[in-house]
Amino acid sequence: MTLKRVNTRYGHYYKLDGKNIDGVTTLIGNGLRKKALEAWGIKTVAEYVADHLEDVYAMRSMGRDAIVSALKQAPYSERDRAAKRGTEVHALAEQLARGEEVDVPSELAGHVEAYVRFLDEWNPVPVALERPVFSRKWWYAGTFDAVFELPDGRRVIADIKTSRSGIFPETALQLAAYRYSEFYLDEGGEEKPTADLNITHAFGIWVRADGYDVLPIQADEEQFNKFLHIAVGARWQKESRELIGAPIGPEDVA
Repeated sequence: MTLKRVNTRYGHYYKLDGKNIDGVTTLIGNGLRKKALEAWGIKTVAEYVADHLEDVYAMRSMGRDAIVSALKQAPYSERDRAAKRGTEVHALAEQLARGEEVDVPSELAGHVEAYVRFLDEWNPVPVALERPVFSRKWWYAGTFDAVFELPDGRRVIADIKTSRSGIFPETALQLAAYRYSEFYLDEGGEEKPTADLNITHAFGIWVRADGYDVLPIQADEEQFNKFLHIAVGARWQKESRELIGAPIGPEDVA
């Protein structure tokens, strides 16, 4: 048995050798406090209220709890739209990197044009695209966007980002986890040592409707070790709910 990525309507998860295995981005998300994301959520609700005053006023007959519940959905609606855009851009980017023709939705035309410019200007040769990676030793899995070889011989692991805010520092942890994983699955589903990809550099490719930027990412062994520490914290968060027992009485104390 080996790694299996299971896609669902809400995302995906991984199973390794028949057992659930932690995802890289889930570990990072659960192990790090994301102050920028917290601020974004608050700002999104405030902007929704400011932009939809009449709609919010019309909610008054719903009652406080229903209004609060409705407004709480504002950040998630925006997040889901951004996630959908990112998923679609990633799929198109993979096809373009393979030299395939693509049907481009009008709302993504700018993103596709930007990525085509990246391919034309950097001339990357795909080594591996959208391949799952995993570590049995550290029990995590994920999927990298691309490993490219550049004309000067550099082997780059690249992560494509489409968020309006750009590339966040935790991308270094994400790419380090992929780079220093033990294995990846090749196109035929066979386990191969990730070290055989001979990755030397890491890039974040920020693709937007108005262009792109390539940002070097420090995804070295130091960042990998920090990822492992953050993974410990993330797993503690998951396990910590079992640390507090049910209420007891005086007669229960040994």
